[in-house]
Amino acid sequence: MSVPDRATHLRRLRTVATTALLPLLALTACGSGDTPGTTPAGAQASPAPADDPVAAVGKVDSVAALLPADVRKAGTLRIGSSIGSPPGAYYPNGQDKPPAGQDIDIADAVAKVLGVRLERQDASFETILPALGSGKYDVGTGNFGVTTERLKTVDFVTYINDGQGFAVKKGDTTLTTKVTDLTQLCGLNIGTGAGTTFEATLTAQQGVCAEAGKKPYDVKVYSENGATQTALQQGRIDVVMSTINGLRYQAAQPAAQTTFLGEYHRLDVGFAFTKGSPLTKAFQAAVNELIKDGTYARILEKWGTNASAIDTSRINPPEHG
Repeated sequence: MSVPDRATHLRRLRTVATTALLPLLALTACGSGDTPGTTPAGAQASPAPADDPVAAVGKVDSVAALLPADVRKAGTLRIGSSIGSPPGAYYPNGQDKPPAGQDIDIADAVAKVLGVRLERQDASFETILPALGSGKYDVGTGNFGVTTERLKTVDFVTYINDGQGFAVKKGDTTLTTKVTDLTQLCGLNIGTGAGTTFEATLTAQQGVCAEAGKKPYDVKVYSENGATQTALQQGRIDVVMSTINGLRYQAAQPAAQTTFLGEYHRLDVGFAFTKGSPLTKAFQAAVNELIKDGTYARILEKWGTNASAIDTSRINPPEHG
C-alpha cells in the first residue's frame, strides 16, 4: 500500500468529515462509540458464536523454536489489528470489551502454538502496513490481501483466501447481477474502505468507462465500514465493494438490508510483516499446525467461512491472476 498523495488524503478527510456524525449500523461493529438512539431500528450487534475452538490449543515446542531467541525470551508480540466487521474482526459487545471474529481466533491460536502473548493494538486499516515498517507492530491483521504492490514492502504469511465482492441495498434495482466487469459500474457511486485493495482496484481502472464511451463511476472512500453502510442505506452510494466474506455475512443478517452480488476477484489473505521479518517461518509453521490438528477448520466452521479455507500456509505467494 503506497502512502496516499495529498489530494487523496484531503479527499479522505472530507469524506470522513461528512460521515463522522452519521448513524452507524451496529451490525458493522462500530461499537459503543455510537450516539445513543442513532442505530437504525432493528439493527443490533451480531453476537459472537459461543464455541471456542482456540481454548484447547497449546504450545508446540518445535514450532515455537522457529521464533527468534529475543521473542521467545520476551514472550510477547505486538499486533496491530484493524477491527472492522464480522466475520473477520468486530466488537460484539462494544469497544470496551474484547473483539471477536475469525481473524482474532486465528491470531490467538497461532500465538498459543508459539507460546507467546499478543499485545493487541486496535488501529485503522490504512495505518497498519506503514506502521510495520516503523517498528510499531511486529505483525498486522486486517484481512490484508496479498497483492503484487504490497509484496514490494510487506511480507505475508497466508491463512485464508477471501477477496473482492460487491453488495447493494436490498431491493435496489440499479445493479442486480454479479459484477464481472467494472464497466457495469459506470455512472454509479461506489463506496469502499480507505487504503484497501478495493480502493486501489477501482482507482486504477477508473478509465474503463471513458474507454467504453460511458459516464465514469465515482469512488467514495470511508474510514469505517459503518459509515459505508450508512451511505448505502441513505442512497448516497449505489454499491459497496468490500470483502467477499464480510459482504456475504452481512447480507445474511436481516437488519443489514443488503444483497450480496457475488465474488469479483479472489485474493490470498495473510498476516503482514515488515519486509525481511524473522517471524514469517514461525507463523507459517503455526498456521500449518492448526490446519493439521483441525483447529483451523473448527475456527472457519464457527464463523461460516469454510469456503475460504486454504490447504497450506504460504509465505509471499504471488497475487492471484
